[in-house]
Parts: sequence; structure tokens; C-alpha cells
Amino acid sequence: MASIAFSGVSKVFPDGTAAVDGLDLEVADGGFTVLVGPSGSGKSTALRMVAGLEEASRGEIRIGSRVVNDVAPKDRDVAMVFQSYALYPHMSVEDNLGFALKMRGVPFATRVASVARRLGIGDLLARRPRQLSGGQRQRVALGRAIVREPAAFLMDEPLSNLDAKLRVEMRAYIARLHQELGTTTLYVTHDQTEAMTMGDRVAVMRDGRLEQVDPPQALYDRPANLFVAAFIGSPAMNLLRARLEYVGGRVIAVLGGRRLVLPDELLDARPALGGWVDEEVVLGVRPEAVWVGGPLELEVVLVEALGSDLLVHLRVEAERVTVSEAFDGEEAALESRFTARLPPDTRVAVGDRLPLGIDFSRLHVFDPETGVALR
Repeated sequence: MASIAFSGVSKVFPDGTAAVDGLDLEVADGGFTVLVGPSGSGKSTALRMVAGLEEASRGEIRIGSRVVNDVAPKDRDVAMVFQSYALYPHMSVEDNLGFALKMRGVPFATRVASVARRLGIGDLLARRPRQLSGGQRQRVALGRAIVREPAAFLMDEPLSNLDAKLRVEMRAYIARLHQELGTTTLYVTHDQTEAMTMGDRVAVMRDGRLEQVDPPQALYDRPANLFVAAFIGSPAMNLLRARLEYVGGRVIAVLGGRRLVLPDELLDARPALGGWVDEEVVLGVRPEAVWVGGPLELEVVLVEALGSDLLVHLRVEAERVTVSEAFDGEEAALESRFTARLPPDTRVAVGDRLPLGIDFSRLHVFDPETGVALR
């Protein structure tokens, strides 16, 4: 096993496209780090640079103590699992699993049989890929990587071709395999649910830059900026423009014509808010930090019954928040709906005016210009 480290790594393609911009990231020896972000965020390019399939324009990539920028892919001691299974259609499962070892002149029968048993495909060794289901093919692809016993696994959206049920099963399977094998793993996905449930650390990327890297729960509880706050969590965090005021020793949020008294700890945090009292901010509220009964009365526009809970979508007066240079001047739309996750026995219907209370101890506050978290 070995750690993986990016030090100031950038990738600029010949047409001038900057796919990765100054990436600093370390995957600990034996760790499971997930790169997550929307399409075009640079996560797959970063993975391919570790594998040697793309050349870094700047910076250093280390596997263990060795700088591998100029090392051939075959000599990097990593195994990659692709989005497409990339199995040889004319070969049996056994031959697919042992192909890399056979090319190196290593006897593979015993090792292949052991890995196949571990993956639950021991009775499929004589079959061809076309005779397998999607989940079985993905296990063969995983087995082909495992049988090599590499220093690190690189996985590029390996579950995206599976249906919803198989995705849930396979992500649990991969997480369990990592616990058993303890091999350093760098995993790429655009699915934040995969990222949160599989990795011991999650690195959120956007436009080639690393926005935040933390354990999954820390990302959820303490997003560093508006982008991470909106990206991590399902349903997404509610983002509302408000004005903070200081009245009679209390901090007041003026929100859609309503005046909400915020908790005393916000007053205690006033220095950390950098003088944001009497200024506009963006307030972030998770859907589960809401209950029925409170000063915020909103109109119900949609009710989704999920069995275990109820997602209630409510109409709010929303504006657009301009996120300036930190986010390339992009306008991040504040949704015109406020989502509340409520108990399944809540009596509510479309058109109702629902009074809501908010757990202000879980309130997030952001700078509307830079997107940076203030609290």
C-alpha cells in the first residue's frame, strides 16, 4: 500500500482548457478518498494523471515516496476500475481476472480463485462477459484490479452504468471490500450520495479547483462555501437572502418581510461574522432543521411522501445571489422553493399556509458576494 499526493498539480490541455488548477490533496496510506463534483470539475482528469493516462502540466504527483510524473503507467503499481467494465469479450471470467498476471508471467490460478470466492463469482469463472449481469460484470472488473494486489486502486465512476438498486448494493460492497483489503483508494463520482456513504474523506471539486476536503459529516455540518453547501445534501440546503440587524442586544434576521430572532450564540459570533450585522447575508437551512410551528409561514406547493418522511416544498420570495470572483462571477440562483423534511404523519396539503420553526443552532451564514461561510 502507499499514499497518493498531489502537490500544486495543474492540467492544461492544448486548446487552453484548464481541467485541474493547482490541486493539493493527499490520500492517506490505506485511506478511501472520494473526488466528487459536477461534470467538468476535473475529478476524472486528476485520477487519470495518477494513473499516467494524462500528463500533469505542472506540479508533482507522488505514490508513496516516489514522484511518478515521468513513470510509465505500467510501472506505477496502481489498478484502475473504469466506468465501462472494459472486459475482454472473447475471454472467460477466469482469463479476464488473470490476464494482467499472465502478461507478467505470474501464476494466477490460485490467486484468481481466491479473489473470485471473495467477490461471490466463483461459480462464474467459465462464463464470458456477455453471459453476466451488470452487477456480475462490475465484480469481475473489481476482481481484475484486486488480483493484481496493487499499491492503490483508482476507480472512475464504476457504478454509473448500474441501475439504482444495484448501485446501492455495489457501493456497500466496495466499502466492505476496502475495509477488508485496506488498500489506498481514490474514487471518482458525480453522485454526492456515493461520496458521503463510501469515503472516509471527501474532496469536493469545481472547475478544476478543490473547494473543500473533509470527512463526510464535516462537509455536511460545516460547508466552507455556498457551492459545497448546495452540492452536499439531498434534498439540497435551503439558501435564503436575509439582512442581519442588531436590536436590543439580539441579532434579528429580516427575511421576506419577517423578523426572526436568532440565537444568542450568533451574537457571540459577531466578531467572526466580520461586521455582517446591518448587512445582507445568505442563510442556509437544512431541510431536516425545520419543524411545524413557528414564525415563518409559507405556502405549500408540493408534497412528496417518501414513507419514512415527508418532503414539503414551500414558496418563498427568492432573489438571485451573485457570487463574485471566488466563483467566477457566476450567478447562483436561490430556489423559489423552501424544502422541509417532516415526519410522515404531518397533515399538510398543497395550498396550505404552513408555520415553520427553524433550528437556528444549525444555521449557516454565507457572504453573498464571495460565497464563503461566515459561520
